[in-house]
Amino acid sequence: MALVTTAEVCDANPQLIVSGELRALQPIFQIYGRRQVFSGPIVTLKVFEDNVLVREFLEEKGNGRVLVVDGGGSLRCAILGGNPVVQAQNNGWAGIVVNGCVRDVDEINGCDIGVRALASHPMKANKKGIGEKHVPITIAGTRISDGEWLYADTDGILISQTELSV
Repeated sequence: MALVTTAEVCDANPQLIVSGELRALQPIFQIYGRRQVFSGPIVTLKVFEDNVLVREFLEEKGNGRVLVVDGGGSLRCAILGGNPVVQAQNNGWAGIVVNGCVRDVDEINGCDIGVRALASHPMKANKKGIGEKHVPITIAGTRISDGEWLYADTDGILISQTELSV
């Protein structure tokens, strides 16, 4: 994917767009982290103003996967901070997409990992451990299922039902 842009993927696959097998997320995310281009199989998580399960996932080996977190779009606190992002980088995650906020932006921007989030916020999340793992989520106008593929670059984020060979 390094040499193929999301725009080129869209141009080359109109039939997948029409069928809904290839979808673009609405352009609502800010770009963080040093890796502006990333892709991988998706792991889904649904939480609200609580980051315990986010941290648990990122403590696992990433194996090139992308964690996609539906944080309910909350702009009241950050559900992802610098320490878990450093851990994700070290554990081989390709990227993290958060429908919510991050904090420790300077630390995140120093990491070789792709991060997308709605905004930054200085307040930390709750620590109750409430949420749902591996469930279908809907963020940025798109339903996303565990095991689908995510492709991100500076033009946007694509979700595909299968790994694309371009």
